[in-house]
Amino acid sequence: MTKIRIAIQKSGRLNEDSVAILKDCGISIDNGKDQLKAETRNFPMEVMFLRNGDIPQYLRDGVVDIAIIGENVLIEKGKDISIAERLNFSKCKVSLAVPKGVAYNSIQDLDGKKIATSYPNTVDQYLADKGISYEIHQISGSVEIAPNIGLADAICDIVSSGSTLFKNNLKEVEVMLTSEAVLAVSPKISEEAKALLSKLQFRIQSVLKARNSKYVLLNAPNDKLDEILKLLPGMRSPTILPLAEEGWSSVHTVIQKNKFWEVIDELKIAGAEGILVCPIEKMVL
Repeated sequence: MTKIRIAIQKSGRLNEDSVAILKDCGISIDNGKDQLKAETRNFPMEVMFLRNGDIPQYLRDGVVDIAIIGENVLIEKGKDISIAERLNFSKCKVSLAVPKGVAYNSIQDLDGKKIATSYPNTVDQYLADKGISYEIHQISGSVEIAPNIGLADAICDIVSSGSTLFKNNLKEVEVMLTSEAVLAVSPKISEEAKALLSKLQFRIQSVLKARNSKYVLLNAPNDKLDEILKLLPGMRSPTILPLAEEGWSSVHTVIQKNKFWEVIDELKIAGAEGILVCPIEKMVL
Protein backbone atom coordinates (compact mmCIF):
# COMPACT_ATOMS: atom_id res chain seq x y z
CA MET A 1 0.00 0.00 0.00
CA THR A 2 1.24 3.49 -0.86
CA LYS A 3 2.38 5.56 2.12
CA ILE A 4 3.08 9.26 2.26
CA ARG A 5 6.48 10.11 3.73
CA ILE A 6 6.57 13.08 6.08
CA ALA A 7 9.57 14.77 7.71
CA ILE A 8 9.34 16.55 11.04
CA GLN A 9 12.00 18.13 13.19
CA LYS A 10 13.74 15.54 15.36
CA SER A 11 13.53 17.54 18.62
CA GLY A 12 12.38 20.79 20.18
CA ARG A 13 9.15 22.75 20.23
CA LEU A 14 8.42 22.24 16.53
CA ASN A 15 8.76 18.49 16.99
CA GLU A 16 6.29 18.53 19.87
CA ASP A 17 3.79 20.71 18.00
CA SER A 18 4.10 18.55 14.87
CA VAL A 19 3.48 15.32 16.75
CA ALA A 20 0.54 16.98 18.53
CA ILE A 21 -1.24 18.04 15.33
CA LEU A 22 -0.78 14.60 13.78
CA LYS A 23 -2.23 13.07 16.94
CA ASP A 24 -5.19 15.46 16.78
CA CYS A 25 -5.65 14.28 13.17
CA GLY A 26 -6.05 10.73 14.50
CA ILE A 27 -2.53 9.66 13.47
CA SER A 28 -0.46 7.88 16.13
CA ILE A 29 3.29 7.49 15.61
CA ASP A 30 4.89 4.18 16.63
CA ASN A 31 8.37 5.37 17.49
CA GLY A 32 10.79 4.53 20.25
CA LYS A 33 13.44 6.70 21.83
CA ASP A 34 15.93 8.19 19.33
CA GLN A 35 14.22 6.39 16.43
CA LEU A 36 14.70 8.38 13.20
CA LYS A 37 12.05 6.61 11.12
CA ALA A 38 8.67 5.40 12.31
CA GLU A 39 5.38 3.98 11.08
CA THR A 40 1.97 5.36 11.98
CA ARG A 41 -1.38 3.92 12.94
CA ASN A 42 -4.71 4.94 11.41
CA PHE A 43 -3.13 6.53 8.33
CA PRO A 44 -0.75 5.26 5.59
CA MET A 45 2.25 7.37 6.58
CA GLU A 46 5.95 7.01 7.29
CA VAL A 47 7.57 9.62 9.55
CA MET A 48 11.21 10.70 9.38
CA PHE A 49 12.73 12.73 12.21
CA LEU A 50 15.35 15.06 10.71
CA ARG A 51 17.35 18.19 11.43
CA ASN A 52 15.23 21.18 10.47
CA GLY A 53 17.92 22.63 8.23
CA ASP A 54 18.27 19.37 6.27
CA ILE A 55 14.57 19.01 5.45
CA PRO A 56 14.45 21.32 2.38
CA GLN A 57 17.01 19.16 0.56
CA TYR A 58 15.14 15.96 1.47
CA LEU A 59 12.01 17.53 -0.04
CA ARG A 60 13.87 18.70 -3.12
CA ASP A 61 15.35 15.23 -3.69
CA GLY A 62 12.02 13.48 -3.16
CA VAL A 63 13.27 11.48 -0.17
CA VAL A 64 10.17 12.71 1.66
CA ASP A 65 6.86 13.79 0.13
CA ILE A 66 5.88 16.44 2.66
CA ALA A 67 7.27 18.09 5.79
CA ILE A 68 6.19 20.17 8.75
CA ILE A 69 8.86 22.84 8.84
CA GLY A 70 9.42 26.39 9.97
CA GLU A 71 8.67 28.85 7.18
CA ASN A 72 11.90 30.67 8.09
CA VAL A 73 13.90 27.59 7.04
CA LEU A 74 12.15 27.50 3.66
CA ILE A 75 12.89 31.18 3.13
CA GLU A 76 16.55 30.51 3.90
CA LYS A 77 17.05 27.17 2.15
CA GLY A 78 13.96 26.23 0.15
CA LYS A 79 12.29 29.14 -1.63
CA ASP A 80 11.60 26.80 -4.56
CA ILE A 81 9.50 24.49 -2.36
CA SER A 82 5.73 25.04 -2.26
CA ILE A 83 3.59 25.37 0.86
CA ALA A 84 0.34 23.38 1.05
CA GLU A 85 -0.90 24.61 4.43
CA ARG A 86 -0.05 27.22 7.04
CA LEU A 87 -0.31 25.59 10.45
CA ASN A 88 -0.59 28.52 12.89
CA PHE A 89 1.83 27.18 15.50
CA SER A 90 5.55 27.41 16.38
CA LYS A 91 5.46 31.12 15.57
CA CYS A 92 8.64 33.18 15.76
CA LYS A 93 10.52 36.11 14.25
CA VAL A 94 13.85 36.28 12.47
CA SER A 95 15.44 39.43 13.80
CA LEU A 96 18.61 41.47 13.96
CA ALA A 97 19.97 42.23 17.41
CA VAL A 98 22.87 44.25 18.84
CA PRO A 99 24.40 44.58 22.34
CA LYS A 100 22.21 46.58 24.72
CA GLY A 101 24.85 49.22 25.23
CA VAL A 102 25.17 50.01 21.53
CA ALA A 103 23.21 53.00 20.25
CA TYR A 104 20.90 52.09 17.37
CA ASN A 105 18.83 54.58 15.39
CA SER A 106 18.26 52.95 12.00
CA ILE A 107 19.36 50.14 9.71
CA GLN A 108 22.19 52.43 8.53
CA ASP A 109 23.92 51.80 11.86
CA LEU A 110 24.75 48.29 10.61
CA ASP A 111 26.69 49.60 7.62
CA GLY A 112 30.18 48.07 7.59
CA LYS A 113 29.41 45.79 10.54
CA LYS A 114 30.00 42.07 10.98
CA ILE A 115 26.83 40.02 11.50
CA ALA A 116 26.84 36.51 12.96
CA THR A 117 24.02 34.25 11.79
CA SER A 118 22.91 30.84 10.58
CA TYR A 119 20.58 32.65 8.11
CA PRO A 120 23.00 34.27 5.60
CA ASN A 121 20.55 34.23 2.68
CA THR A 122 17.85 35.89 4.77
CA VAL A 123 20.27 38.61 5.86
CA ASP A 124 21.39 39.12 2.24
CA GLN A 125 17.77 39.47 1.06
CA TYR A 126 16.95 41.98 3.79
CA LEU A 127 20.05 44.20 3.68
CA ALA A 128 21.02 44.12 0.00
CA ASP A 129 18.06 46.25 -1.10
CA LYS A 130 18.82 48.80 1.60
CA GLY A 131 22.33 49.57 0.36
CA ILE A 132 23.98 48.29 3.53
CA SER A 133 27.50 46.87 3.31
CA TYR A 134 28.22 44.16 5.86
CA GLU A 135 30.25 41.04 6.52
CA ILE A 136 28.61 37.71 7.36
CA HIS A 137 30.11 35.44 9.99
CA GLN A 138 28.18 32.19 9.44
CA ILE A 139 27.83 29.90 12.46
CA SER A 140 25.37 27.08 13.07
CA GLY A 141 24.63 27.49 16.77
CA SER A 142 25.02 29.70 19.85
CA VAL A 143 24.74 32.81 17.68
CA GLU A 144 23.89 35.01 20.66
CA ILE A 145 27.37 34.71 22.15
CA ALA A 146 29.12 36.13 19.07
CA PRO A 147 29.06 39.84 20.07
CA ASN A 148 30.18 39.02 23.62
CA ILE A 149 33.34 37.25 22.42
CA GLY A 150 34.20 39.75 19.69
CA LEU A 151 33.17 37.63 16.70
CA ALA A 152 30.51 40.05 15.45
CA ASP A 153 28.90 43.44 16.00
CA ALA A 154 25.34 42.13 15.58
CA ILE A 155 23.47 38.88 15.12
CA CYS A 156 20.53 37.58 13.10
CA ASP A 157 18.58 34.76 14.71
CA ILE A 158 15.17 33.36 15.60
CA VAL A 159 13.36 35.23 18.37
CA SER A 160 10.39 33.71 20.19
CA SER A 161 9.99 35.23 23.65
CA GLY A 162 13.16 37.33 23.57
CA SER A 163 14.49 35.74 26.76
CA THR A 164 17.63 34.37 25.07
CA LEU A 165 18.52 37.82 23.77
CA PHE A 166 17.96 39.30 27.23
CA LYS A 167 20.17 36.69 28.90
CA ASN A 168 22.97 37.47 26.46
CA ASN A 169 22.71 41.25 26.92
CA LEU A 170 21.28 41.83 23.43
CA LYS A 171 18.36 43.89 22.14
CA GLU A 172 16.19 43.29 19.08
CA VAL A 173 16.50 46.18 16.59
CA GLU A 174 14.99 44.90 13.31
CA VAL A 175 12.34 42.23 12.61
CA MET A 176 13.21 40.86 9.18
CA LEU A 177 10.34 38.40 8.91
CA THR A 178 7.74 36.51 10.91
CA SER A 179 7.43 32.75 10.63
CA GLU A 180 5.20 29.84 11.57
CA ALA A 181 5.11 26.11 10.92
CA VAL A 182 3.96 25.15 7.43
CA LEU A 183 3.20 21.96 5.56
CA ALA A 184 5.67 21.90 2.66
CA VAL A 185 5.46 19.64 -0.41
CA SER A 186 8.19 17.97 -2.44
CA PRO A 187 8.28 18.94 -6.14
CA LYS A 188 8.70 15.19 -6.80
CA ILE A 189 5.59 14.02 -4.92
CA SER A 190 3.77 11.20 -6.73
CA GLU A 191 0.10 11.25 -7.72
CA GLU A 192 -0.63 8.52 -5.15
CA ALA A 193 1.01 10.58 -2.40
CA LYS A 194 -0.90 13.69 -3.56
CA ALA A 195 -4.17 11.82 -2.93
CA LEU A 196 -3.02 11.02 0.61
CA LEU A 197 -1.88 14.62 1.08
CA SER A 198 -5.40 15.80 0.20
CA LYS A 199 -6.86 13.53 2.89
CA LEU A 200 -4.29 14.72 5.42
CA GLN A 201 -5.01 18.37 4.61
CA PHE A 202 -8.72 17.79 5.19
CA ARG A 203 -7.93 16.47 8.67
CA ILE A 204 -5.49 19.29 9.42
CA GLN A 205 -7.98 21.95 8.33
CA SER A 206 -10.64 20.42 10.58
CA VAL A 207 -8.24 20.49 13.54
CA LEU A 208 -7.08 24.07 12.89
CA LYS A 209 -10.65 25.36 12.55
CA ALA A 210 -11.51 23.70 15.86
CA ARG A 211 -8.46 25.16 17.59
CA ASN A 212 -9.46 28.63 16.45
CA SER A 213 -13.10 28.36 17.53
CA LYS A 214 -15.20 28.02 20.67
CA TYR A 215 -18.65 26.46 21.00
CA VAL A 216 -20.93 28.81 22.92
CA LEU A 217 -24.28 28.05 24.56
CA LEU A 218 -26.34 30.78 26.20
CA ASN A 219 -29.80 31.56 27.47
CA ALA A 220 -31.62 34.53 25.99
CA PRO A 221 -34.95 36.19 26.82
CA ASN A 222 -37.12 36.02 23.72
CA ASP A 223 -37.76 39.75 23.69
CA LYS A 224 -33.99 40.33 23.30
CA LEU A 225 -33.34 37.43 20.96
CA ASP A 226 -33.12 39.51 17.77
CA GLU A 227 -30.53 41.83 19.29
CA ILE A 228 -28.45 38.92 20.60
CA LEU A 229 -28.56 37.05 17.27
CA LYS A 230 -27.14 40.08 15.47
CA LEU A 231 -24.00 39.71 17.59
CA LEU A 232 -23.46 36.04 16.78
CA PRO A 233 -21.58 34.79 13.73
CA GLY A 234 -22.04 31.00 13.72
CA MET A 235 -20.95 28.54 11.04
CA ARG A 236 -24.15 29.09 9.03
CA SER A 237 -26.53 30.55 11.58
CA PRO A 238 -27.05 30.05 15.33
CA THR A 239 -29.22 27.20 16.60
CA ILE A 240 -32.21 28.32 18.69
CA LEU A 241 -34.11 25.95 20.99
CA PRO A 242 -36.98 26.83 23.36
CA LEU A 243 -36.30 26.43 27.08
CA ALA A 244 -38.74 24.81 29.50
CA GLU A 245 -39.18 28.24 31.07
CA GLU A 246 -41.58 30.24 28.94
CA GLY A 247 -40.18 33.35 27.29
CA TRP A 248 -36.61 32.03 27.08
CA SER A 249 -34.52 30.30 24.42
CA SER A 250 -31.21 28.47 24.32
CA VAL A 251 -28.83 29.69 21.63
CA HIS A 252 -25.93 27.57 20.33
CA THR A 253 -23.20 28.93 18.06
CA VAL A 254 -19.50 28.99 17.24
CA ILE A 255 -17.28 32.02 17.87
CA GLN A 256 -13.76 32.56 16.57
CA LYS A 257 -11.23 32.55 19.38
CA ASN A 258 -9.69 35.90 18.41
CA LYS A 259 -13.11 37.61 18.69
CA PHE A 260 -14.29 35.66 21.70
CA TRP A 261 -14.06 38.10 24.62
CA GLU A 262 -15.30 41.04 22.59
CA VAL A 263 -18.43 39.10 21.56
CA ILE A 264 -19.02 37.75 25.07
CA ASP A 265 -18.95 41.26 26.55
CA GLU A 266 -21.50 42.44 23.97
CA LEU A 267 -23.74 39.42 24.63
CA LYS A 268 -23.85 40.16 28.35
CA ILE A 269 -24.79 43.77 27.69
CA ALA A 270 -27.53 42.60 25.30
CA GLY A 271 -29.10 40.39 27.99
CA ALA A 272 -27.59 36.92 27.46
CA GLU A 273 -27.31 34.78 30.59
CA GLY A 274 -25.82 31.41 31.55
CA ILE A 275 -23.11 31.59 28.91
CA LEU A 276 -21.21 28.31 28.58
CA VAL A 277 -18.04 28.01 26.52
CA CYS A 278 -16.78 24.62 25.31
CA PRO A 279 -13.70 23.56 23.34
CA ILE A 280 -14.24 22.02 19.91
CA GLU A 281 -12.32 18.87 19.04
CA LYS A 282 -12.88 18.90 15.26
CA MET A 283 -14.80 21.06 12.78
CA VAL A 284 -15.88 19.47 9.50
CA LEU A 285 -17.59 22.04 7.29
